[in-house]
Amino acid sequence: MLSASLLVAAAILAQTPREEDFYRIETLKLPDEVVLEVGGILPLDESRVMACTRRGEVWTITNPWSEKPIFTLAFDGLQEPLGLAAPEGVGKGKPIYVAQRGELSRMFDDDGDWRIDRLETVCSDWSISGNYHEYAFGPAIDKNGDFWITLNRPFGSEPFGPKDWRGWAVRVTRDGAAHYDVAGLRSPCGVAASPDGEIFYTDNQGEWCPTNKLAVLQRGEFHGHPHGIDSAKRPESNVEHPGAIPDGILMPDAVKRIPHLRLPAVWFPYDKMGKSASGLAWDTTGGKFGPFEGQIFVGDQHHGSVMRVALEKVGDEWQGACFPFRMNFQCGIVRVAFLPDGSLAVGETNRGWGSRGTKPWGLERCVWTGVMPFEIHTMHATPSGFRLWFTKPVDRTSAADPASYSCKTYTYELHERYGSDEMDTQPATVKSATVSDDGLTVDLAIDGLREGYVHELVAGGVRSADKIPLLHADAYYTLNKRPK
Repeated sequence: MLSASLLVAAAILAQTPREEDFYRIETLKLPDEVVLEVGGILPLDESRVMACTRRGEVWTITNPWSEKPIFTLAFDGLQEPLGLAAPEGVGKGKPIYVAQRGELSRMFDDDGDWRIDRLETVCSDWSISGNYHEYAFGPAIDKNGDFWITLNRPFGSEPFGPKDWRGWAVRVTRDGAAHYDVAGLRSPCGVAASPDGEIFYTDNQGEWCPTNKLAVLQRGEFHGHPHGIDSAKRPESNVEHPGAIPDGILMPDAVKRIPHLRLPAVWFPYDKMGKSASGLAWDTTGGKFGPFEGQIFVGDQHHGSVMRVALEKVGDEWQGACFPFRMNFQCGIVRVAFLPDGSLAVGETNRGWGSRGTKPWGLERCVWTGVMPFEIHTMHATPSGFRLWFTKPVDRTSAADPASYSCKTYTYELHERYGSDEMDTQPATVKSATVSDDGLTVDLAIDGLREGYVHELVAGGVRSADKIPLLHADAYYTLNKRPK
């Protein structure tokens, strides 16, 4: 018979939720000859997905999650393509757009065999210096039908000399004209349109970018990195030059001193929420992916993980909370995309940065098992604190106890050094917790809220009505503006 201590341990383990209980990972089986360093994912139909690779290939994969998926080389010879989009749908004669290092292109399958027959240049207005890190990410398509591409700044030598527009977001209209609308980006790996057609991007921690972030792209704004800012002096620029950027200033002060500086909607605290934020996608699956309809799922190139973001708009400011979601993918994640069946496709490669995981590249998908996790669903700011929504009713006693929560606030410093520590950290006190009648929301009254700061909340003491702990108890809310 099991000892009493082992029985207690087994009971505790049975009450400890695991990510895989709610979201399982399925891995595409790759032939030995296919090197699938995924740079872009495009669902074609219920049984096919297209993937472009950093090595310049475009693959059509039929029955990708079966025991014997079929790989068709649809095209080859592109220059490090890092995104696919099909605004008119897919099929015979319909254009598929792809961002290459030096241009936005469109590809055509003229005979409907899922192979590319023609490639056309849409726009090649920007130049490259020959630096290895001058990636072009996208395109994302806004509500007007324009294409957005984010241009990585170079890291290191520039064999052909410095070029304009590095670290910018470029908007390309359907006639192929380039509009240089946003400056100050560093390594903007993810760019995507919201369901309302607004364009958001992710950036990676480094010099002048204190930690990973998610921000909206709006014409005329500056995002903090001075590389390439002198391009703002060119007549094609839609950004006013912000002047000299102060080196060593807290972000809440920086937004007051630097013209047109855009604070991110969400800061991703370094290491706690990954190390290299990448592709992003909105859940528009209508519940096929679980309870998080309308939220954003963001990959991480280093951790091999997916994060979850719930945004809200307070006044004219986007802000919100990020949450851990799913760890233990086989490789660093560059691209994510929702498939017709409601699963989340995850494209991977570790070349150039290294990552956790057991493989150097691949394609996986994350599938909801149908079991409801107990999670903080959403975290919204209130005049006196935060309102938490939960995916399942809470245990009223634990959720109403202020001791079940802890909170602290911190910000970051804008400086030339690589990354930033959490700066000006202060505790915030949870004074009360009020549970709704249905047990699905809790209003927290908190002393010590600060605009321009991350609010790190841990709800470690909260239990569900059936006494289960939260799958993830931590949330990180970026408070740009307190609601009135």
